[in-house]
Amino acid sequence: MNNTFVVLFIAIATLFNGSVAQTRHVVGDSIGWTIPSGGAATYTTWASNKTFTIGDTLVFNFANGQHDVAKVTKSDFDACNGGSAIFTITTSPAIVTLNETGEQYYICAFTGHCSAGQKLTIKVTQKASTNAPSLAPHLSPSASPSPKTSPVAAPAPAPQHRSAISPSAKVPESAPAPAPFTGPVTYTVGDTIGWTIPTNGASVYASWASAKNFKVGDILVFNYQINTHNVEEVTKENYDSCSSVSPIAAYNSAPPVRVTLNKSGPHYFICGYTGHCSAGQKLAINVTGTTTTTTTTATSPSSTATPSGSTTPSSPSPSGEGGASAPPQNSGAASLGSLGLFAMLVSVVAAFY
Repeated sequence: MNNTFVVLFIAIATLFNGSVAQTRHVVGDSIGWTIPSGGAATYTTWASNKTFTIGDTLVFNFANGQHDVAKVTKSDFDACNGGSAIFTITTSPAIVTLNETGEQYYICAFTGHCSAGQKLTIKVTQKASTNAPSLAPHLSPSASPSPKTSPVAAPAPAPQHRSAISPSAKVPESAPAPAPFTGPVTYTVGDTIGWTIPTNGASVYASWASAKNFKVGDILVFNYQINTHNVEEVTKENYDSCSSVSPIAAYNSAPPVRVTLNKSGPHYFICGYTGHCSAGQKLAINVTGTTTTTTTTATSPSSTATPSGSTTPSSPSPSGEGGASAPPQNSGAASLGSLGLFAMLVSVVAAFY
């Protein structure tokens, strides 16, 4: 019986130890993966207070077509050379699982981006072992009591019928598994075509939006050619008439423009350049509910784009590329339900023993 208990205890400890939560790190937090205004020190500072372990993930948020993520060697990192990368990811969000220990190096392979500071180095370590709680004193085979000298054991209490067990003595049940991790989603408007006059008219952006589920906290990224287009959020009436008079918010800054959806309900966007909206450069979306994970908004005066015009919109509070609300919450441990598994196995061992 003792040997059986020891085997079951080891199985519980192994399963419990393998159920440690992993951590999701959003690179750069709210600024995402871009050319930082503070140079390479920006990502060095970001990584300095993080602990990266095997199984964790890095999430790189960037504007498609304007950045990428290349994992490189130390020498290529120092030389900002992305030509012989270990791998390159070109679509945002780029999710990298950390599956080896030691120093790791990432750069943007677009010309001039790495030398301008878009580079990251981290150190990955093994996850610290988690010791399962002791369920009973350790008994070595030599310490087992002899039949001749051991004291007479007290008789075991008669088993109770389930109906006789008090409510406070209910059999432990496994805790429900937590809901899957979901956080704010970054949508690149139009995907690869960006924000432009579409060849097939307004149906292009209507089709793009129809397959999306926009929630409060999500982010729209508008990619366009500077001084050729802009982004204006307008009322339903102005959207239908393609009028840019008194927009709710207007963005004329250098792209990409990032707009955080901070209010549920319909939202309407057009290009304010003459003739662009009537040619199909317009987007209508419906925002519902809230995202599962609370997101911390981190902005700085130097990186937040301010809508042009004399009126300050009460909602939403869009921003430029550097000042968007934080994408998926940084360093959020996604629990794998280890407590529920542990409770269930403990109850099995207790019943058996």
